[in-house]
Amino acid sequence: MKAIRFVGKRLSLEEIDIPKNESETLVRVVRSGICNTDLEIIRGYADFEGTIGHEFVGIVEESNERPDLVGKRVVGEINVGCGECEVCKTGDSRHCPRRTVLGIHGRDGAHAEFLTLPAKNLIEVPENVSNEEAVFVEPLAAAYGINEQVEILPETKVAVVGDGKLGLLCAMTLALKSKNVTLIGKHREKLGIAEKNGIEGLLVQEIEGKLNRSFDIVVEASGAESGFLTSLDLIKPRGKMVLKSTFHGKTSLQMWQIVVDEISIIGSRCGRFLPALKLLSQKKINVQDLISEEFPLTKGIEAIEKARQKSVLKVLLRP
Repeated sequence: MKAIRFVGKRLSLEEIDIPKNESETLVRVVRSGICNTDLEIIRGYADFEGTIGHEFVGIVEESNERPDLVGKRVVGEINVGCGECEVCKTGDSRHCPRRTVLGIHGRDGAHAEFLTLPAKNLIEVPENVSNEEAVFVEPLAAAYGINEQVEILPETKVAVVGDGKLGLLCAMTLALKSKNVTLIGKHREKLGIAEKNGIEGLLVQEIEGKLNRSFDIVVEASGAESGFLTSLDLIKPRGKMVLKSTFHGKTSLQMWQIVVDEISIIGSRCGRFLPALKLLSQKKINVQDLISEEFPLTKGIEAIEKARQKSVLKVLLRP
C-alpha cells in the first residue's frame, strides 16, 4: 500500500506492506485530514517516525473481534491504551502512560491506504454524515472536549486566540454554550467563517490595548508563542487559560502575571468522539467552509506543502 512516511527526518510517499495485526481491525482509509500536528511532527515534535496522520474516516475490511463491523464506515479514537493500568480500567485511555497514538506516538497513522486499530476504538459513522464531515471528528472532539474541563455558561465571556482549523472549531463549539465568544486571528477571510456562524471575529491589531483583562476564559489555539502572550493579556484576574496548541519548541511566559492575577492554566488535548459525531449528525456544526482543497494520496507531499500555507485551512487526502 501507499503511505506518507516521516523517517530519518525525511518525508516521502512510500510503498509498504499492508498492516497485519490479528488482534486489531483493518480499516481501508477513505479520507484523511492533514492536521497542524502533522506539520509539527515534520518539524520534530514528539520525535515520531513512521506513517503520519490521525484524522480519518474509513471502511472496515477485516475484524476478528467485531465481524459485525466489516463493511461499515468508521472513525477511530486515536489513543490506544495498555488495557491494564488504572487509567485504562476507567475506560479512558487518553492518559495511559503506555499508550500509543495514531500517527503521533508508537503507531503508524492514517495518511495511508490502510491502518489498524483495536475494534473498541472504532465508532460507526451515521449515514447523514458525509466522508468530508466525518474526517473532522477528531479535531472537533478536541475542540468540544474543552467542555469537559471548564464550565461554559451563556454569560461566560470567551476568547479564542488563533483562526486556524482548530481555533475555528473551538469557537464554533463554545458558541453552542456561550453567547459571548470572540475569535481573534490574523486572517480576515478566516474570521469571516466565524462571523457566518454568529461569532465575533477580530484581527489581532484591532484588540491591542482595548480588550485586556476582559475575558473569563481564553483558549489559546494559535500554534505560536505569540498566541500565549496575547492570551495572557486578555484574561481577567482569576480567569482560565485553556491551551490547545501542540507545537515543536519552547515557550516563554510571564509567570509573575499568572501568579499575581491568580490565573488557572489548563492543558487540553483529545476529546471524546461520540459527542463530536452527534454534533455533525445533528448539523449543529458546519465544517464545509473549513475545507480548502483535496488531493489524491499519491500527491500527499504536495498536499502537505499546500497545508503549510498561512491562508489554507483543512487539506484532505483521498487514497
